[in-house]
Formats: sequence, structure tokens, C-alpha cells
Amino acid sequence: METINAIGRRKAAVARVYVKEGAGKITINKRDIATYFPSDILQYIVKQPLLLLDVVEKYDIKINLDGGGYKGQAEAARLGISRALVMIDEAVKSDLRKAGFMTRDPREVERKKPGQPKARKQFQFSKR
Repeated sequence: METINAIGRRKAAVARVYVKEGAGKITINKRDIATYFPSDILQYIVKQPLLLLDVVEKYDIKINLDGGGYKGQAEAARLGISRALVMIDEAVKSDLRKAGFMTRDPREVERKKPGQPKARKQFQFSKR
């Protein structure tokens, strides 16, 4: 099997995912997943599509992550892995879609407006 690559995005995070057959090693930015994401919850988010399809020990995954925070990066990696698994086997797409792993979360940060401290917050109004 040749290397399959896919892109996942979430907020400002971009994950470029490369999947090939192997022993189940996940490398993120040339570091092991346990050192990149010390939190077990974030490691679980990244591995969710693999656990759902029960192929954790079947593929070696290399991920290049850029931008965003750690939660957005983990969810971007999850989307990229899901897209790569669909490229490998089209039959798993319905299972991944039911679990919600194939949908790109479109929510982005709203821009700051001039004359306001934040996007929606406004300075205190003074009548007099």
C-alpha cells in the first residue's frame, strides 16, 4: 500500500495526515503522540476514528500540525485521519459519518470590529 495523504481543518488548525500500513505508530510534528498531546483526552480524540473501525494497530500515521490551539489541532487531526481512512476503504464512510468524524466544523472566530473592544462586546454606554 502506498502512502495516503489527507487534510483536516478545525478553527485555525491545519493537519496534513499521511497514512501507510504499519504497526500503529502515530507521529505528530516528528514527536510521539504521547509527548505532543500529554492529555489522554486529546490522544483519544485523535485516535477516535481508528478505535471506531478497530484498526489502531494496522496503520502508521504521520501528522504535520500547524496553527490553532491544542483542542483544534486534535480535532483537525481526527478529521484528516477519517478522510484518509475513507480514501483507503470507501465502505467505512457511513460509519465515520454517523459518528460525526467526516463533518468539518465550520465555526471560526468572529473578527473584531472597530470602535469595540471585541467582536460583540461594546464599550459602556453613557447617556450623559
